[in-house]
Amino acid sequence: MSLATSPAAFNPDDTVARVRGYLVGLQARIMDALEAIEGPDGARSVIDPWSKPEGERLQGDGITRIIENGRVFERAGCGFSHVRGPKLPPSATQHRPELADAPFEAMGVSLVFHPRNPYVPTVHMNVRMIAAGHPGQLPVCWFGGGMDLTPFYAFEEDAVHFHRSCHDALAPFGQDKYPRFKQWCDEYFFLQHRNEQRGVGGIFFDDFAELGFEPSLAMTQSVGDAFLGAYLPIVQRRQDTPYGERERAFQLYRRGRYVEFNLVWDRGTHFGLQSGGRTESILLSMPPQAAWSYQRQDAPGSPEAELTQRYLQRRDWL
Repeated sequence: MSLATSPAAFNPDDTVARVRGYLVGLQARIMDALEAIEGPDGARSVIDPWSKPEGERLQGDGITRIIENGRVFERAGCGFSHVRGPKLPPSATQHRPELADAPFEAMGVSLVFHPRNPYVPTVHMNVRMIAAGHPGQLPVCWFGGGMDLTPFYAFEEDAVHFHRSCHDALAPFGQDKYPRFKQWCDEYFFLQHRNEQRGVGGIFFDDFAELGFEPSLAMTQSVGDAFLGAYLPIVQRRQDTPYGERERAFQLYRRGRYVEFNLVWDRGTHFGLQSGGRTESILLSMPPQAAWSYQRQDAPGSPEAELTQRYLQRRDWL
């Protein structure tokens, strides 16, 4: 199945080229902005185009761009992918059982940035479109995405700014969208085995098509376009904050929680691995270093204890 030759459900015929062009451009804008923050003496992103030939479980292509060992970003990966497969994996049909085993086409941009300074939060953003349908049926198209912030040493103004940016990106599409997607994010980015939020949240949506194709696409693009304004001011405020071994050790410990979520609970990771995606690109979200500590206890009143007690809670940040 190809959206380019699907019936008018995807109105107009250039849907694939249009969405793909937007996503590739979004990836370039974001990584160019990161290189500007790295500065003339900082790291540059490796650009790694890839393709999956006939005979593999998935066909398609993509571009992985990643900064490693940078001045500001210890590891920052941003991937574009556009793939087709003969059968939707189980992670994509939890809410659409009628599409079980249907051929599909998916494209999206996904990123995770791990800054070097513990006072700069880790961030995740993703926007994607999926279409699927059994032979002889009109393909069904839906969107997903969002962004969320994971600080180690948290600041109220950073969380408020991030959530305000998310709110403003969704406001033109209905006042219900931010509170719905904020709650969805809180519920999704939750480590069930730890009974703990991953971070201060943001927005998350999946299986979304309720506005119709064009408005749903426009909303997804608004989320993607809002990312740099939501995150970069926080980076610029915190990147030169002095830190020592204590802060670094806590950062690595909290990164361990990030790894646990991505490998155990994240549907995007499961979708990629179950469908035969490119493992190296799927796991670009992993931090370069992480640590675990048995039953760690932080002193009451310490900044480390405050993260869990005050910030890793479901709150109204606006």
